[in-house]
Amino acid sequence: MTKDLFQAPDYYNLDDLLTEEHILVRNAARDWVKREVSPIIEDFAQRAEFPKSIIGGLAEIGAFGPYIPVEYGGAGLDQISYGLIMQEIERGDSGVRSTASVQSSLVMYPIFKYGNESQKQKYLPKLASGEFIGCFGLTEPNHGSNPSGMETKFKDMGDHYLLNGAKMWISNAPFADIAVVWAKNEEGRIHGLIVERGMEGFSTPETHNKWSLRASATGELIFDNVKVPKENLLPKKNGLGAPLGCLDSARYGIAWGAIGAAMDCYDTALRYAKERTQFGKPIAGFQLQQKKLAEMITEITKAQLLAWRLGVLRNEGKATTAQISMAKRNNVAMALNIARESRQILGAMGISGEYSIMRHMMNLESVVTYEGTHDIHLLITGMDITGESAFK
Repeated sequence: MTKDLFQAPDYYNLDDLLTEEHILVRNAARDWVKREVSPIIEDFAQRAEFPKSIIGGLAEIGAFGPYIPVEYGGAGLDQISYGLIMQEIERGDSGVRSTASVQSSLVMYPIFKYGNESQKQKYLPKLASGEFIGCFGLTEPNHGSNPSGMETKFKDMGDHYLLNGAKMWISNAPFADIAVVWAKNEEGRIHGLIVERGMEGFSTPETHNKWSLRASATGELIFDNVKVPKENLLPKKNGLGAPLGCLDSARYGIAWGAIGAAMDCYDTALRYAKERTQFGKPIAGFQLQQKKLAEMITEITKAQLLAWRLGVLRNEGKATTAQISMAKRNNVAMALNIARESRQILGAMGISGEYSIMRHMMNLESVVTYEGTHDIHLLITGMDITGESAFK
């Protein structure tokens, strides 16, 4: 078992921008990852299995709905605290962060924002404690970047809704207790429905043979004449803007999370470069390795500043969808590039499970695509600055 020797880079003294609470929250998450995730994650990734034993720990560090008010079981923290928790968890593994992101931003967030009081009281405390695990059903086999074309539909049957359709690439699906599912009514309007495991006609087959996010459980959601109680409809918002609002929260968390993966790769590569000797000296003394490492810390520092400023804007209620898209796109691409460069520094050892780099690289190939692809986020920025949509 490899000891976790991670030391977080802070080249611009960004801790000075954080409150005492931010640092306490971050350090608690960091210590937990070192103690509970790092020692086991390589084995679970190799076996393509999610470590369910860590769910209770994720709840204890506030990873499930950290910004949800205490009255509903959340930690009542601000957006920067949420980001820092996601950063530390993804430093451990993107798949584990995906589980927390989905639970927080794609399940608890819509219930808190779009649900009624009864729904909040029924679901949020159990989701915050990890007693319930949730998933988010938006992506379909024929509709990824164009969710407005979804084919999943529900009909009003008088005393219940009848739901039919399918969703795919759904994190947490194989073992989720509830699913927040987006479907069209008979008028073609998109609504959110809470579907519970055990409802007749609802199944969640697992997706196998993944080369990425191997320590995360991915599956499908199949709805075959599922009877959904009317009280399970999220009443306070409908239309495509409802699920997109959830995605804003998730993408914000990813912008922070990707920094964690990048920091882990950089820290591993830096330590290895100082220890690995070739031609009579540590490879850290060669110009090309210094170039790689200097560019890594520069890009990490820029991403940290971008995420911190976005967190301030989120706390103030001023962050726009386009600003979130820019941060998600930039920071994930940055992390993926750093993973690849770090792998080069380690040479052949870079592909070994003895180090985290190759696992991060494979995971980030999913992160660069989900919650909006790299290209889609570019076009969101393009539309924002030009006023012209390239989507149609």
